[in-house]
Amino acid sequence: MSSQNNSRRDFLKKSALGIGALSIIPSHVMFAKPGFAPSDKVNMAFCGIGNRGGGIYRAFMNTGMVNSVAVCDTDMGAPHTLKMMKAYPDAPQFKDFRQMFHKMGKQIDAVCIGTPDFSHFPIAILAMSMGIHVYVEKPLTRTFEESELLMNAARKYKVATQMGNQGHSDANYFQFKNWVDNGIIKDVKKITAHMNSRRRWHGWDTSMTKFPSGQPIPKTLDWDTWLGTAQHHDYHKDLINGQWRCWYDFGMGALGDWGAHIMDTAHQFLDLGLPYEVDPVYIEGHNPLFFPQSSTLDFKFPKRKGMPACTITWYDGLENQPKLPKGYGKSELASDIPAASNGKIEKRKLNPGKIIYGKDLTFKGGSHGSTLSIIPEEAAKDMAGKLPEVPKSPSNHFVNFVKACRGEEETRSPFEVAAPLSQVFVLGTIAQRLNTKLKFDRVTKQITNNKVANQLLKGTPPRKGWEEFYKL
Repeated sequence: MSSQNNSRRDFLKKSALGIGALSIIPSHVMFAKPGFAPSDKVNMAFCGIGNRGGGIYRAFMNTGMVNSVAVCDTDMGAPHTLKMMKAYPDAPQFKDFRQMFHKMGKQIDAVCIGTPDFSHFPIAILAMSMGIHVYVEKPLTRTFEESELLMNAARKYKVATQMGNQGHSDANYFQFKNWVDNGIIKDVKKITAHMNSRRRWHGWDTSMTKFPSGQPIPKTLDWDTWLGTAQHHDYHKDLINGQWRCWYDFGMGALGDWGAHIMDTAHQFLDLGLPYEVDPVYIEGHNPLFFPQSSTLDFKFPKRKGMPACTITWYDGLENQPKLPKGYGKSELASDIPAASNGKIEKRKLNPGKIIYGKDLTFKGGSHGSTLSIIPEEAAKDMAGKLPEVPKSPSNHFVNFVKACRGEEETRSPFEVAAPLSQVFVLGTIAQRLNTKLKFDRVTKQITNNKVANQLLKGTPPRKGWEEFYKL
């Protein structure tokens, strides 16, 4: 262990000294890292403090259980980061997480990671190797291997971990678990999951064959650190500030963005694990660089623990909507959906959600913490007096994580739960990217019918200087 610590310390020192990124650390700011008493606040660092990262930052601070001891963002001069810097001016500021951990690692109990999907992994794995608790926005990672490594690291380092699918601590989580445990939801063979709102890449030229030409890099942005493990791309405004979601190299599309808010409880409480097949039954506007205009994906899961085989069919795209069962009724928009950085989620005829077809009953639900209802109305009335009482959530997703850091609760979306779910999304995005059916071996965790697809489980090798993160 001493050898491992020395190796990590040398790696951190070499990285921090070699990058030359700006850090601002007021000399009068000093923190200690104490053991936890019930009343202690958790000393938390925040990586990614603009847009959605800023929203998570505020949510943690609003718990009243956290000290903001460091903030990190590759652009500490953009309007969206300046807003948060002004709100919490006393926290030391960094542009590079490697410098932050090198200089302040001993004073940090936990880190919140609200950065683009592709950059979650290096921050999380480094923090965990230093004994720091980790909260990571969804999806957990951009590649299958990165999720596997984080799941293994969570077992090894025994820190508290939480993926940020916030509804996994709300009413839907407790209702779904309760209804499965009590046999209300049973023998599910078919699930429909849908997200048909407008996405950033809708309307793009699907004949595009290369990334947009480079533009001048904003003076406040550390573009090299923003790229992190990714292969080099010239800076362009359509690669940052949420636009990264559009590209296979950086984001996870509609599926990765919303699947964790729609498919999460079914995946966990129906013990689905990994699919044996992913079939892109419909792709409109296929392009190898960015996500389709519309897609329908079948995820096929085998029989398991007395439950029948199950297919989840995912729909995205403005008009690519599933057929609704008789008596579906109105589609409600969840009240706890955070506003997107480019505006609020638009209300549509069919809002994000799912339909679950059980043996005797059919259920409809929204996203995030929205509860399920039984359809049609006549069936709901028949079940009204037969439904068990559902326990209420003792803590929201942020409080749950902070309490887990203090040893008071267990997180509800730890990496052992979140990583396999995110791996399902990775398989889906590979099927979208290649527009081909995938056969997946659940034991060896390999794609067996397509060599290129199998290579994408690991993804493009990291840039020179970033390989060490995959060895931690």
